[in-house]
Amino acid sequence: MDKLESARERINEVDRKMAELWVERMNSVREVSEYKREHGLPVIDTSREAAVIENNQKYVPEELRGLYADFLRDVMDVSKSYQRSAEFSSPDTVTLSLGDRSYNILIRRGELKNASEHMNLDRKVLVVTDDGVPPEYAETVARQCKDPLVVTLPQGEKTKCLESFRVLLKAMLEKEFTRKDCVVAVGGGVIGDLAGFAASAYMRGIDFYNIPTTTLSQIDSSIGGKVAVDLDGYKNTVGAFWQPKFVLIDPDVLKTLDKRQVAGGLAEAIKMSLCFDKDLFGIFERGDWEENLDEIIRRSLVIKKTVVEKDEKESGLRKVLNFGHTVGHGIETAENGRLYHGECVAIGMLPMCSPEVRKRLERVLLSLGLPTGTEADFAAVKSAMLHDKKSEGGGVTVIRVNEAGSYVSQKIEFGELFAELEEFFGEDSK
Repeated sequence: MDKLESARERINEVDRKMAELWVERMNSVREVSEYKREHGLPVIDTSREAAVIENNQKYVPEELRGLYADFLRDVMDVSKSYQRSAEFSSPDTVTLSLGDRSYNILIRRGELKNASEHMNLDRKVLVVTDDGVPPEYAETVARQCKDPLVVTLPQGEKTKCLESFRVLLKAMLEKEFTRKDCVVAVGGGVIGDLAGFAASAYMRGIDFYNIPTTTLSQIDSSIGGKVAVDLDGYKNTVGAFWQPKFVLIDPDVLKTLDKRQVAGGLAEAIKMSLCFDKDLFGIFERGDWEENLDEIIRRSLVIKKTVVEKDEKESGLRKVLNFGHTVGHGIETAENGRLYHGECVAIGMLPMCSPEVRKRLERVLLSLGLPTGTEADFAAVKSAMLHDKKSEGGGVTVIRVNEAGSYVSQKIEFGELFAELEEFFGEDSK
């Protein structure tokens, strides 16, 4: 009995020491987390787990190493939960947690001039922009790079093509970029998609940073890792999933955009609010979006990051982000550049809403100066929809909103969908 009690007392003493060590460990976890947030680094780094286990197993007898590995994983799971806790949250930082592909999205006014504090620019850097972006934005980034190469492409959707992709790859090759160098996009969705795709392909993948300069890209396309180019007029046909290392969003750069560009970008925030956040939709219905722009950007990104974390490669849940896009992409192709992407998405949402929601949405779109209809040829819209990468054997999964803040997903044959859309497109659609 004395032997049993003695063994129990030794266990109790070890447990007390472990409790003290655990507190010391969590305090260190806090310090690491705070440092990472201050410096724009991903807070969660699962790539260290295997190394920690391997480095410490040598202190454990071989017959106990499996159990010790399980113990350490449990400890690190608690640490990760602690790191994700609200105590460490920052109002201007959103963390997209994808294991070793995790990254931070910083939303902070005036931060463009501090890009090098958040990105590793101490190397060769391809800075990609277009001639519609004020040149001082790319120049501000280039001045912070050790060895910058700025490539300025023509503005517009037509730039998102294989030829522009080749231009970027050739520029890196001629500059003798290696796998240790990186690409920084300074522009809207076209530049982000194109530069990200080039980064994903060069040397089988190099680091990519995104600095979105349009409302649309700040709200939506800058995160999630979908990078692509168009092919023969059909959107995003050739591409990859390639997550950025960091996304820097400086809302101050939006001041150079005209009202139409701003409104087009807000269509993506409206899309997310209708599917997930009725209170966010309420901001648009009240008409006070301008004074709440930073909050709209942040809440939209939180919605998207939550969806991407659950479905990075768009095998299920992420398809909800295509609300308005199934029809919208068809309109965009048929319009051939006459309407912006966000304007086409705005139109594309309307036929996918219940009558009650459609009326509310129409009022919001009109208040922002967004279109509620199109003169595009319906045959051309149908042709583009049939070529959409989301099509699935004669049909497509559409997202419908019957009540603001929620959605339903429906697999539908194209024939049935086209018949439903005929009334929306008018008498000439038949």
